[in-house]
Amino acid sequence: MSATDGSQCSQTPEYHVLELFSGIGGMHYAIERSGKPYKVVSAIDINPVANTIYNHNFGENKASNSNILSLTPDRIQKLGVNVILMSPPCQPFTRNGNFKDVDDRRADPFVHLCDLLDKIPTVQFILLENVKGFERSQACELYKTRLAAAGFQFKEYILSPHDFGVPNTRHRYYCVAKRTAFSNPSAEIVLKPSSRHVAPGKRISDIVEPESEKLSRYLLKDDLLRKRLAIMDVCTPDSTNSMCFTKAYTHYAEGTGSVYSPLTRSEFDEIYRQIECTEDDGERMKLLKSLKVRYFTPTEVARLMCFPEDFEFPKQTTDKQCYRVLGNSINVLVVSSLFDEMD
Repeated sequence: MSATDGSQCSQTPEYHVLELFSGIGGMHYAIERSGKPYKVVSAIDINPVANTIYNHNFGENKASNSNILSLTPDRIQKLGVNVILMSPPCQPFTRNGNFKDVDDRRADPFVHLCDLLDKIPTVQFILLENVKGFERSQACELYKTRLAAAGFQFKEYILSPHDFGVPNTRHRYYCVAKRTAFSNPSAEIVLKPSSRHVAPGKRISDIVEPESEKLSRYLLKDDLLRKRLAIMDVCTPDSTNSMCFTKAYTHYAEGTGSVYSPLTRSEFDEIYRQIECTEDDGERMKLLKSLKVRYFTPTEVARLMCFPEDFEFPKQTTDKQCYRVLGNSINVLVVSSLFDEMD
């Protein structure tokens, strides 16, 4: 599909956007969903797979493979942007990244951006997303200090799509910064969304693809069923939540996202009780297979992250690549709600 850059708005775009660490376009979809008049002037990421997906959905050459360390105040000025949207790499602030924080080279582009904040007077609004825990980092403290010195006010959030009615938990840190006063300022981190953005809770059945033969390739292998199913989070159609999906989904069995069985919860539990009481390996495997446990497809993960239905991956994109870029992306619905602060 080919999404517009805000051209659907009859008025001249008010918000000229620089999208940094743009990934597969989650921020772009979020501002589009918000209904604000906008134009993405430039999108920058160093991941060629993500850029290919971004350009597939938004048009050729919309995202460029560029190093943010080369970004200068003069270049930002020439682009004429007044909004910056960014989701910097989270690895420096996670256990897997050994919590190296600003000492991690992957944090260098973000630190560079902090150094630019007092030199970009035309930028009026900045939205940052990162992993929960970022709020305790040296990088976050540096960012907020530089924002204040540059004349920005800011408001912090930790939100999860499950609080919006989406059957997925994905707590993330958000910081909205702008040069004008907030209508509802908060010195504390906001932990709940505005009620106007909360919808009746969906179930997993609302997002899964129809059962078909093509889904058989996502079924868990016998060895994984036998050894790891007990530690996996299994969703059924009536489930109202799922785990956070990470870029390591399908690579590791535990802590990277939920799996799915098309059985009802009562049917699943009954068969599982039989498995626990069965000593014959052959019978156990027969029962395990009857659970029909599979991974969520990339399309289903994208739906849980609230990407629009016309979002798609280029045909050459592997499942592994899809899961990696989705795990690094943002929840479109949650971020779209934060554009209320533009008013």
